Amino acid sequence: MHLLEIKNLNYSVDGNTVLKNINLSVNSGDFLTIIGPSGAGKSTLLKIIASLLTPTSGSIEYEGKDISQYSPLEYRRQVSYCFQQPSLFGKTVRDNLIFPYQIRREEVNEEHLTELLNKVSLNHTFLKKNINSLSGGEKQRVALIRNLVFLPQILLLDEVTTGLDENSKEIVHHLFDDVRKKHVTILQVTHDKSEIEKANKIFEVKKAFLDEKRSCQ
Repeated sequence: MHLLEIKNLNYSVDGNTVLKNINLSVNSGDFLTIIGPSGAGKSTLLKIIASLLTPTSGSIEYEGKDISQYSPLEYRRQVSYCFQQPSLFGKTVRDNLIFPYQIRREEVNEEHLTELLNKVSLNHTFLKKNINSLSGGEKQRVALIRNLVFLPQILLLDEVTTGLDENSKEIVHHLFDDVRKKHVTILQVTHDKSEIEKANKIFEVKKAFLDEKRSCQ
């Protein structure tokens, strides 16, 4: 059984076909990169997998069950989506990193939060920092580790290194290498050649009106 399976997926907006006949199978431990030209629907596909958009037709199965059979909260705990532009809330970094504990009604593990910050070259003093004082690279790193306070089964990365400087990119790449060692499955959209080369699977999305069917097994 595949960890994630997409069958004959289509997505249209206002009568315009964005994705057509998408078939994709993902196994546990895969590192899959979705490539294709701008406007082909790569990010749209990732958002559909994340259950942030609903396909026009077709199905998505996670662990053998249609994702509609999971509650949104249950599914998103296992399939975690990282936005291209980091979206932080509250006032401080700590507000963001304790949120996963709050929704699970669990006691905050301060030591774990410090450990996560260290993984992205930030120290424990960042917990008290106002989010408005952070650089773009720091915001993205905080947003990423917020998704990893509790490890998901699948991590969805939507061009998360776009706009980062080389130092921040390197830090983020090391984070993903560490996450993969913990058997987290990664699906990413990226235009970065070095990131594409790290993948063990490539899935190409072409513009719907140019291509009748794409599949990846």
